[in-house]
Amino acid sequence: MKPGKVGVLLVAGLLFGLFLAGGAAAMELRIMTGPQGGSWYPLGGAIAEIIKKEVQGTTASVLPGAGIINIQGVESSRTEIGFGNSVSTVDAMAGREPFKTPAKNIRQLGTLYMQYFQAVVLADSGIKSVADFKGKSMAVQPRGNTGEQMTRELLQVYGLSYKDMAKVSHVSYNDAVALMKDGHAQIFTLITTVPAAAILDLASARKIRILSVPEDKFKGLQKINSGYSRREIPKGIYPGVEHEVQQFGTYTHLMVRADLPDDLVYAITKALAKNVDSLGAVVKDVKGLTVKEMAFDVGVPYHPGALKFYKEAGALK
Repeated sequence: MKPGKVGVLLVAGLLFGLFLAGGAAAMELRIMTGPQGGSWYPLGGAIAEIIKKEVQGTTASVLPGAGIINIQGVESSRTEIGFGNSVSTVDAMAGREPFKTPAKNIRQLGTLYMQYFQAVVLADSGIKSVADFKGKSMAVQPRGNTGEQMTRELLQVYGLSYKDMAKVSHVSYNDAVALMKDGHAQIFTLITTVPAAAILDLASARKIRILSVPEDKFKGLQKINSGYSRREIPKGIYPGVEHEVQQFGTYTHLMVRADLPDDLVYAITKALAKNVDSLGAVVKDVKGLTVKEMAFDVGVPYHPGALKFYKEAGALK
């Protein structure tokens, strides 16, 4: 047996021993989520509480993160559980940019809901399309966030890049809203649920416009990443936005380290399925989530523990 494999087995055995030991040697599960102001951070807190309550011998803590950073965190064992966007995670499994090599330590725990890319502009900016972004100031998330990558790819299909902007600020949702309110940015892009708390905050102070992505540009995005899905933001979701917005999005899912004990991941998956109602109280998009929907294949290999639960529950054959 190769030394590397021996090491993995020893780590897995130690984790399993801690898991069985219960409160005397509680295993801490780190959960990498998203930026404050988005949906992942509070949802991660709810998941941590469920794990601590339902899974004997564990405790859980929540860390800020982002789609791409979380993949790197799970892959390098800096965290046990991470929120992910399926398009980025599939890229990681294949070793496509921005990832240098294929991910080996990523496994699927469960699929939660669809996220929406949203491009918000100030109503008085004169911006009617992404084509009008040239020469304007933009607020976007830091690199390592899937929303930031999606922004660059959206610009790409319009023949634009950050170099065409007057200024690009890589900031949190809350800081982006502050820049928009003060008029220091005219464009704010992000990927999150609908309605987004950050956009509602902005709309309470400034008149806004939410941009659509036409079909030809969406097809261009799919050529870059086939995991993008068409999404529609209903009219009236945001103040002053009285038309349907055609956008694109990706699935939010939970990933875990491949070397976590099967029984531990089985127990976590079962606990989350049992407590969907409490998750739905935090993020409405999770409300009514079924075991079958949790088991939806986003292109990431299932962890054996999660797979065992889904099969027992009849969600997978």
